[in-house]
Amino acid sequence: MEFACSHVVCSWRPPGAGVSSVGPKYDNRDAAKQLGGASPPPLPPRNLKKPRPSSFPLCPTPSSQFPFAPFSLPPPVPPRIDKQGGENRPLKANINVVSLSVGKLVNLSKDSGMETFQSPVICGKCSAALSCLSSVQGKVWTCEFCGCENGVDESVSRVCVGQRTGVHGDDVYLPNYSEDDYQNLEDTLIVFCVDISGSMSVTTEVTSRDGCTTYISRLEGIQDALHRVLLSTLQQSPHRRVALVTFSDEVVIYGDGTSTPVTLRDWALVDYDHIWQQGLAYSIPHCIAETYQQLIKRVKELREHGATSLGPAMLASVAMASRYPGSKVILCTDGSANIGLGEMEQARSPSFTPYFYKQLSLQAVERGVIISVMTFEGTDCRLADIGRLADTTGGRVNIVNIGTVASEIQSICVDNVLATRATATLLAPDGVYFPYEDENNHKLVKEIGNVTKGMEITFQFAVKPDFMEVFLKKETLPFQLKLSFKTRDQEKVTRVITEQRPVTTSSAIFASRLNMAVLGVHCAQLCANLTMEGRVHEAQMQLKAQQELLAQVSKLRPIQKEENIYGNWMDTMTTICDDIDTESQTLTDEAAKVVYQMKRAKSINSNTTEFQKNIKIKEATMEVL
Repeated sequence: MEFACSHVVCSWRPPGAGVSSVGPKYDNRDAAKQLGGASPPPLPPRNLKKPRPSSFPLCPTPSSQFPFAPFSLPPPVPPRIDKQGGENRPLKANINVVSLSVGKLVNLSKDSGMETFQSPVICGKCSAALSCLSSVQGKVWTCEFCGCENGVDESVSRVCVGQRTGVHGDDVYLPNYSEDDYQNLEDTLIVFCVDISGSMSVTTEVTSRDGCTTYISRLEGIQDALHRVLLSTLQQSPHRRVALVTFSDEVVIYGDGTSTPVTLRDWALVDYDHIWQQGLAYSIPHCIAETYQQLIKRVKELREHGATSLGPAMLASVAMASRYPGSKVILCTDGSANIGLGEMEQARSPSFTPYFYKQLSLQAVERGVIISVMTFEGTDCRLADIGRLADTTGGRVNIVNIGTVASEIQSICVDNVLATRATATLLAPDGVYFPYEDENNHKLVKEIGNVTKGMEITFQFAVKPDFMEVFLKKETLPFQLKLSFKTRDQEKVTRVITEQRPVTTSSAIFASRLNMAVLGVHCAQLCANLTMEGRVHEAQMQLKAQQELLAQVSKLRPIQKEENIYGNWMDTMTTICDDIDTESQTLTDEAAKVVYQMKRAKSINSNTTEFQKNIKIKEATMEVL
């Protein structure tokens, strides 16, 4: 876990909450803020002479005479981000943010040297795990998160607490290890789901290496890209399985190219269960080393025709891939679905997302399948809708052209699933809540699903007003992450990380204590999520608050290069939110691509190459919008 701030800020309140953001009355650091106004009131007159007896009248003092100045002045106070520019105003941005590098946390390589245990001791009320921060008196453990008293065995508590003392704990539990469950990475399947509808015949002017100009259709570009990717897979992963599915006004399942294709048309395109069973039953017994020539032949024979039965084709593809957890489905299309399940042209409104795509994405996550979506430049594929397939399953969303489609497919093939069925449970003391996630509970459960390299998720938390004074009297507050997942070799693993953070009020926070990387990634992810949910106004408020915070920090210390990148992300999201039609809440394909990439934003250190590519997002978005 990585926190954006060195302390837990107990006094932050959401805008419009009607609660003062300063500390209690005994916090003399906020005296000026409690009285309000831009500056504190003048000191009252003081008489430094010895007091006289009450029976003698006091000598009159001229009204123009100023009170005596104090003999010495206190040292200057270091700059604080909530008093920049001499203004007394609370922080609008919530800096209580925690980041989870899930892609790193699921890495349990043998050389990590981590000690493993059988199973954790769990609180009967909030499901927190006994840790190095727990206090066991006799045989009773009073949970530090909910206060529940739990009976524990003395030998168990000695193992869970005595051997792991300190303020930070990181424990791994492997309850059901079995050698028989091992699954090789080569056993996964890659399914290419290719659009061959009539619109794929549209051509693009390209210049060859010898300078000649020619025209290539979208399908020809896909065929060339698949030829390169199949050859690369044959050379680098000859034991991997590869399958092909095409769709127009019918769906054709070619599989690995060695068996008779299965064609779905007419009524079959609207029968969910029938399509799923057809895809699930289609066997892929051979690896690409045995099927390369047959697949190349099938790809060369493809021709454009008909409508776009995208939904049924994706359903069949996911069913095929579901037999091998960790498999991928790569969708290549240039238009929105207009026939069969998931068709969009008859949707009741532009912002309507068919239930079909939501259901399919959840089914793919349950089976450990990652879906990536690629569309062509200059087309309208309703990317905001079909992109949910990739966003939910952990895949990529991108817009390509004839020249970049091969490299994009290759990049998707390289992205391997590190873990499946991942669930993150974040626990904080009773009195803490999670804005935009769970407003009433101090326990947050987040279904992650598939985990790929570099995946990072963020949450923000806050303290309820009634608990502020209680927490401020404590020195620290505990936090715990329980990450449960299934590894590639089918091990069920639970990783428990526990640590504590000191508490303070916003007036005590200095710029040097803020991690702008965590705040920047969280802002991008949160605002992208709000935008896709149609909560554009809330996204705009969050963006404005974060931009103001970054401006305040820049006045107190130099802004680093990577922090400028996060600022560019905020500007990009601001442009997209301002451009959205307030009535229809629709997103163009280009804007949807950027928003989906922002939803999966990562800190720079986690993937430098990816972020160097994302630096250009702002410029590209400005041109499109």
